[in-house]
Amino acid sequence: MGVILAGGQATRMGGGDKTLLDLAGRPMLAQVIARLAPQLGVLALNANGNPARFAAFGLPVIADPVAGNPGPLAGILAAMDWAAAQGAAKVLTVAGDTPFFPRDLVARLTKGEGGTAPIALAAAPSGLHPTFGLWDVSLREDLARAIAAGTRRVGDWAESMGARRVIFDDQPFDPFFNVNTPDDLGRARAWAEEGRP
Repeated sequence: MGVILAGGQATRMGGGDKTLLDLAGRPMLAQVIARLAPQLGVLALNANGNPARFAAFGLPVIADPVAGNPGPLAGILAAMDWAAAQGAAKVLTVAGDTPFFPRDLVARLTKGEGGTAPIALAAAPSGLHPTFGLWDVSLREDLARAIAAGTRRVGDWAESMGARRVIFDDQPFDPFFNVNTPDDLGRARAWAEEGRP
């Protein structure tokens, strides 16, 4: 099971839904779904506000279970709660503004987790990318308490819970490049048109 995190406020893009911006002729979210769907059987979208704006994608939309937009940890908690309700032991999360992540992400995180680590996180030469993770849903009560206590940094909390890093250092460019600014969007569009990813 996998959840695409799209609950951010996109302040550096002027607000709105980054995932609905055009990338190579279709919404960025469509690109992310196309990359993730072959890797996982069941997907959902984490987003706040009116879910109807995502109806065309045919995914369940789950909102943060914590008020006040506390950041991606709330989206991860939403993913854990949703997966647990489906009877799953683990859930994968990806960022909805990162359209070029590896096509073997799930296999490599699963292998890197090795059946023992409660969390496996993606990392590249550019650093840790903690919104790309495989999470044991049994941690959701610990995560809810951490958020309530003011924790906001995904990597810090995950590593305090024994997360294992899985290094993606064999890619020709940073596969976890994410679109935060208009300049980033321009670069992503150029890459998509060139077929680089």
